[in-house]
Amino acid sequence: MSDSIRVLLVDDQELIRVGFRLVLEAEDDIEVVGEAADGDEAVRAVASWGPDVVLMDIRMPRTDGIAATRAIVAAHPATRVLVLTTFDLDEYAFGALDAGASGFLLKDAQRAELTAAIRAVHRGDAVLAPAVTRRVIERARHGGAPSPIVESERDRLAELTDRERDVFLAIAAGLTNAEIAQRLFLSESTVKTHVGRVLAKTGARDRVQAVILAHRLGVVPPGS
Repeated sequence: MSDSIRVLLVDDQELIRVGFRLVLEAEDDIEVVGEAADGDEAVRAVASWGPDVVLMDIRMPRTDGIAATRAIVAAHPATRVLVLTTFDLDEYAFGALDAGASGFLLKDAQRAELTAAIRAVHRGDAVLAPAVTRRVIERARHGGAPSPIVESERDRLAELTDRERDVFLAIAAGLTNAEIAQRLFLSESTVKTHVGRVLAKTGARDRVQAVILAHRLGVVPPGS
């Protein structure tokens, strides 16, 4: 399965890893290439197996999932990290996102949600549990008065072309590349090019940071 999505499972509980493996190996386009029981093992496993996506637990002995995510993203930028946890708490959600995770889901997510999330982060989209999304936006909106950093971000936003700004707002609304293409009457390859330029010009590391940036700057229409 050369075209399959290669996944690494990271969790300190073996039964949870077994459960995830059974779910994922039933999918034709997903291949579990390995497992790790803590953050240290995860970092080494990524270096050895080069997975496309890492399913990362947060609370683990020795090195936790947040530290492991930060190390993996820094050393292997092509590998996407999707964090799963039973703890629906701000500190974990924000810690994972700040560390570079491309997504955050709770472990009670349905099977279809999990497999869809893996496919989404693999193609470059961001995935956030709805409750986490609301709090990310609220934190961005109520973070206090504009700082020099925010003003600098606003200056970078002004560098976007009209089309790039349209794409930026669509990203902030949570649309996938396919949905953006449909909305703006563009090809997906053209949208992908625009997304890359938007991230480069705004200084956003990924789509998650682009969402946070848009809400912090207050450029998202109400209801998005």
